[in-house]
Amino acid sequence: MDAILAIVTFLPLAGAILVAIAPARQARSLALGAALATWVASLLLVIGFAGGQERGGLFQFVIAADWIPFFGIQFKMGVDGLSLILVVLTTTLSWISILASFGPIKERIKEYMISFLILEVGMIGVFVALDLFLFYIFWEIVLVPMYLIIGIWGGANRIYATIKFVLYTLVGSLLMLVAILATAFAFQAAHGGSWTGAFDFVQLREFATTSGFADGLQLAAFLAFFLAFAIKVPMFPFHTWLPDAHVEAPTAGSVILAGVMLKLGAYGFIRFALPLFPAAAQTFGPAIIVLSLIAIIYGAIVALVQPDLKKLVAYSSVSHMGFVTLGIFVFNQQGMDGAILQIVNHGLITGGLFLLVGVIYERTHDRTIAKMGGLAAVTPVYAATFGFFVFASAGLPTLSGFVGEFLVLVGAFLYSPVVAAIATFCMILAAAYLLWMYQRVVFGELSDFLRGLGHHLTDMSPTEILTLAPLGALIVLFGVFPSLLLDLVSGSVANVLRDVASATPIPIDPTIALIAITLPIVYVVVRVIYVAYEDARASEPLEAGGAAR
Repeated sequence: MDAILAIVTFLPLAGAILVAIAPARQARSLALGAALATWVASLLLVIGFAGGQERGGLFQFVIAADWIPFFGIQFKMGVDGLSLILVVLTTTLSWISILASFGPIKERIKEYMISFLILEVGMIGVFVALDLFLFYIFWEIVLVPMYLIIGIWGGANRIYATIKFVLYTLVGSLLMLVAILATAFAFQAAHGGSWTGAFDFVQLREFATTSGFADGLQLAAFLAFFLAFAIKVPMFPFHTWLPDAHVEAPTAGSVILAGVMLKLGAYGFIRFALPLFPAAAQTFGPAIIVLSLIAIIYGAIVALVQPDLKKLVAYSSVSHMGFVTLGIFVFNQQGMDGAILQIVNHGLITGGLFLLVGVIYERTHDRTIAKMGGLAAVTPVYAATFGFFVFASAGLPTLSGFVGEFLVLVGAFLYSPVVAAIATFCMILAAAYLLWMYQRVVFGELSDFLRGLGHHLTDMSPTEILTLAPLGALIVLFGVFPSLLLDLVSGSVANVLRDVASATPIPIDPTIALIAITLPIVYVVVRVIYVAYEDARASEPLEAGGAAR
């Protein structure tokens, strides 16, 4: 079992090499086989994981080897309960996404499968890296294959979406690299110029909780890490790349983007930002809570008026991930437990919703909600499955979405009843946009558009059902038995909360704090005005043309 973590991390890379040298007709089966083998290996990690050690927050299956010894950089990997859960989530959604790509992807199949397997390597690596430099390498590896997946196999505006995605992500990543280097320099300066352990997360965390980094470094480094992670989550107001990327990505790309890649940012907050810079986290926590509430409200309202089915699910991600960051930064056990549950739940539920959007798109080549209607009459299995995932996303009790949001709200109430009240009101908005969308798509008379498709409008195939069945089963399992996840992360949560609780906020100028809170609000107002102005300009030629006719 000593090498199992390396096998889980790099087995998809071996699969990618095998796909590259094999005939193109075998690309699908080989890629699926590699992804399934990785999934099985990740389950062996779960079987071999010692829950007793997790209660102490200890890393297991640790691999450590010198990489660049002059700077103390190691190839060091390990898992605790938090990273274990996310590794299994990644391997599960990866084989499901590859299977879901069998029908829709018809061109350059070999290149697509190679990109997907390399993407899996990067995502797993992010969750298991215990050296900050290695973490950064895996973080950047994720960017390239997703760029290719959207840019080559995406929709009509895929180039715009990919450039926007890369620019947003790259800016945050480069600032995070600067912060990592600054942190390493500060560590080696405090240890007589020795670089040993300067990038080692375990040693850096011990240093942060004992000697601690200087206040100025904490504030600057936390902001750099925050920007990288906030863009990836994505938090308001750094979310604008997400709807474009989701709309243009192929279905499987959207599943991985929502199910795993958004979780990289939430994981980064819990794993790195809070333990390494606890005082800065306490300082900026209230502002981040405000941003989280804005994200919850903004995402729900914008989703409510979306005409495109895929874009509605994309904006719902902004709202739901707002619950994750809210739970993290209320700094109590209920909130953190709820945030981690919501990380997993969102991956399962929203991944399923994107798969279901892809199912109907393959038949209609359209995602306009107004053109749908009456699907229950001709595709009853699809309608029932879609309803299950819609209710899970809305937080129906006994399904996993309810438990995560409930714990976040409990944690928010312990922090501030006002914060909890605002977040609770937004859950009503979530039910509104989800149920209204479901009613328009599924019920009523069959629309003329769908009627015109004739025999092409078929119910779900066995393969499509197979991609959704595991997600549905896990949603029920974690809804009824959330302790399966909470017991795994108990030690990780206790360590993070202990680190943050021992720190005190760093005094900063109240004016700066006011500006930090005001700027997002100003941004919203300006953006609303700008969008209204652009819509008015776009309608002018139509009105002029109508008058001329």
